[in-house]
Amino acid sequence: MSLTYTAGSLVAARGREWVVLPESAPDMLVLRPLGGSEDDIAAVFPTFEEVRPAEFAAPSPDDLGDQRAAGLLRTALRIGFRSGAGPFRSLASIAVEPRAYQLVPLLMALRQRTVRLLISDDVGIGKTVEAGLIAKELLAQGEATRLAVLCSPALAEQWQGELREKFGIDAELVLASTVSRLERNLELGQSLFDRHPFTIISTDFIKSTRHREDFVKHCPDLVIVDEAHTCVAADDPAQGGASSATNQLRYELLRKVSADADRHLLLLTATPHSGKESAFRNLLGLVRPELATLDLETPAGRAKLAEHFVARKRADVRDYLTKEDGLADDSLAERTAFPSDRWTKDEPYKLTPAYRALLDDAIAYAADRVSAAGEQGKREARIAWWSVIALLRSMVSSPAAAAQTLKTRSKSATARTAQEADALGAPVAADSADNDRLEGMDVAPGAAESEDAGARLLELAQRAEQLVGPAEDAKLKALTRHLKGLIADGYNPIVFCRYIPTADYLAEQLDGKLGKKTRIAAVTGTLSPQQRLERIEQLGAEEADDPAVRRVLIATDCLSEGVNLQHHFDAVVHYDLAWNPTRHDQREGRVDRYGQKRDQVRVITMYGEDNGIDGKVLEVLFKKHRQIKKDLGISVSVPDETASGVTDAVVEWLLLHGRQGSQESLFEMDGHQESFDRIEREWSSAAEREKTSRSKYAQRAIHPEEVAREVAAVRTALGGAEEVREFTLEALRDLDALIRDPRDGSGDFTAQVGGTPAGLRDALAATLGNRLVEEDRAIPFRTTPAIGRGEAALVRTDPAIGAIASYVLDSALDAKAQGPRPARRCGVVTTDAVSVRTTLLLVRYRFHLTLPSRTGERQVVAEDARLLAYEGLPQRARWLDDEAATALLGARATANTHELAARKAITRALEGQPGLADHLTEYGTRLAAELDASHRRVRKANEEIVRGLKVVPQEPADVLGVYVYLPPVAPAASTVSGAEA
Repeated sequence: MSLTYTAGSLVAARGREWVVLPESAPDMLVLRPLGGSEDDIAAVFPTFEEVRPAEFAAPSPDDLGDQRAAGLLRTALRIGFRSGAGPFRSLASIAVEPRAYQLVPLLMALRQRTVRLLISDDVGIGKTVEAGLIAKELLAQGEATRLAVLCSPALAEQWQGELREKFGIDAELVLASTVSRLERNLELGQSLFDRHPFTIISTDFIKSTRHREDFVKHCPDLVIVDEAHTCVAADDPAQGGASSATNQLRYELLRKVSADADRHLLLLTATPHSGKESAFRNLLGLVRPELATLDLETPAGRAKLAEHFVARKRADVRDYLTKEDGLADDSLAERTAFPSDRWTKDEPYKLTPAYRALLDDAIAYAADRVSAAGEQGKREARIAWWSVIALLRSMVSSPAAAAQTLKTRSKSATARTAQEADALGAPVAADSADNDRLEGMDVAPGAAESEDAGARLLELAQRAEQLVGPAEDAKLKALTRHLKGLIADGYNPIVFCRYIPTADYLAEQLDGKLGKKTRIAAVTGTLSPQQRLERIEQLGAEEADDPAVRRVLIATDCLSEGVNLQHHFDAVVHYDLAWNPTRHDQREGRVDRYGQKRDQVRVITMYGEDNGIDGKVLEVLFKKHRQIKKDLGISVSVPDETASGVTDAVVEWLLLHGRQGSQESLFEMDGHQESFDRIEREWSSAAEREKTSRSKYAQRAIHPEEVAREVAAVRTALGGAEEVREFTLEALRDLDALIRDPRDGSGDFTAQVGGTPAGLRDALAATLGNRLVEEDRAIPFRTTPAIGRGEAALVRTDPAIGAIASYVLDSALDAKAQGPRPARRCGVVTTDAVSVRTTLLLVRYRFHLTLPSRTGERQVVAEDARLLAYEGLPQRARWLDDEAATALLGARATANTHELAARKAITRALEGQPGLADHLTEYGTRLAAELDASHRRVRKANEEIVRGLKVVPQEPADVLGVYVYLPPVAPAASTVSGAEA
């Protein structure tokens, strides 16, 4: 007859100890190895396999460790936890250590029965991590079972990597290029959204009628929408611009998705407002319909919005949980290493005489063409207009782009109407802030209006081709000088261009010109999104072999939004001036963000001071944009219509007056002053609205004190960064790794693990790469969680740290293990840190949690590790508080302990363990009550969620370690009285 085991109890089977999980039944036990992870869960049938009750074996007095044994074992144990008992079920199982401020959206989410949030934190703060935390937590708690991320196709692979590597969520890509393969494997009548529980979906692909209806019908219960501002349109079509039709399709999709009141929905965007009030209201209406009509001028309206909306700038979170946030002290203060203000410089260049003559002739041709077309009709006039803009933009970009454009037919030439010509030609001129319109926009446009370019255009093209190289291309020559300066100062720059021919031209011309240690690569729209990431990683890996290597990436705007480049690059050169300052913000935001190791990112903006275009665009758009950012402390997106209005005026004036005539101030241009005044007013008004909304809708739903309390609880249960660093250093040294610690204040160090035990080497190879371990290369261990390939982050959730901790724990529990064993389960230390005999216990508690949710109760077994300490002998124990017990880990031996005295002391402590059982049980009951209160506190706004919550300690607790601290024996005193005091 088989026994019935309760959840949380210990059993022995298959030669090891297991914890019984709640999913078990009398005829089938679902088991997790003691100290193991969810990946190690197994099912055992007692009818066919031997299963017996198990007790955790007591430590052996024959296996004594040194003064560091307790601390090493405790940290190894805590790093191994993957199912914490606190209210955040997922934090123990993710491979990223979130910043304290990133817990705010999570706390907001846990107070809602159905999670609906608009997360609008500034660029580079970490919205992906914040969304990932919420998703992982909802999945861990059973509040959600399936997940879909809607994003731009260019960002799909990056989302996939973030979810897999940081949160252990393996999502399938649903893109135009993958859907055929996915659908071939479906059963009859099955939806791919049912077949694959976790998906990352292209918003452009899913908005089509066929796929949209299938997605809505089988939509997961948790949806994340990236760049959500591109999925709503302003009610006024004039506000929406050219993208309003596309946005409307996405908006209709999201309206259907959000219509299910039980569906969790996270909307992410750094620009929720963008000066368009109706678009902002539509965005809020997706979160909750009632939010769209809230009176946000009233405190009650703003308080309601604050439950669903979080928007913070870097300045709000750079220093967090300090006395300035209302806390009593700075003990939990956290500084996030964002780069300081960008170092920016505008660098002019002047055309060579030959290039100047070519540009003058091109402008003369353009003026003639526009004039002639104006007499032929509206359609012809618009075709000519867009062809001329294409020609001029390519001319000031590079000889390669100019030659390509002059020989290529204009897209707008195929238009049948003036409106169609505008729709086809506008993307050439409008550097839209909408990143979904970046894909495919780096192709060099055409200027010819027929298949066969006219003789005049072909002659200009031949002249452009003769200007290739630094002798006649002053812009290229200036770039080479700027790059050499950046490289000499240790920077790794990205050079942003407008067109593919320009990027390829620069890569070819710069090859071998920037020093032997400089590697150059080009990434353009000719590569797929995945190939772009691979090429960047390839270039980034160059430094792994030689730290002196410098990297230069030549890129078009296919990389200006969404792709994270801060790990490999720290400077930006705008080779081609965009016609919208927001595009420059997007480019710079790829490197100036959280995880950037440089405190100062450098930005160089190149412009032609005598080409008739760049100087005016810089004067009107960029200087105004910078002034607003300086005055208000925030970056306000330039509406596409505003930027287009300015550049249209510049081109019109250039065609009328020529390059020389355009040197006067743009504000002195007859006929344009009124429109520029209007643009100035509209932009300033948008800036003021943005500033007001940032202040008015600031995150006030969660007070920093609430965050501090939960952060303190998490750190108590899981440990902090400094503890992990010390553990890793000590463990690797004890395991015979070769450590190089520069002690430069960074906390970083390197380790060669070729001399460590084979089991550890195999585990590290699986996480860091076989080649790195097999060739015994130096592995960088860094204090920042933002790391590159082949590096380890000194955080408890890093896979390499987990491998080290697992080895230390397993070898401590197995007294017969071969090779070095850094941690032991027993120890005796003589130290002046105590005045009487003091015993420290490392105790593992197991809890059976009943967690109510929308889908019913969820049964969970969780673990916690605690230090308990008492003075005197076990029979008359005087228990110390938690703080005093933890302080014992820092005690250092001040005298040698005789071997016989040590054995006597530890034997006495072990023999007295049964007498401590009542206190250990009482402590476990008290800890369960604290955990219960913590769960209720986090979900205090949702009574339905906490009703039925139970936390029950599983007895008996496991005593993993026993460590005796003896006071030094005074010269006149006997050793016996000292040991027994």
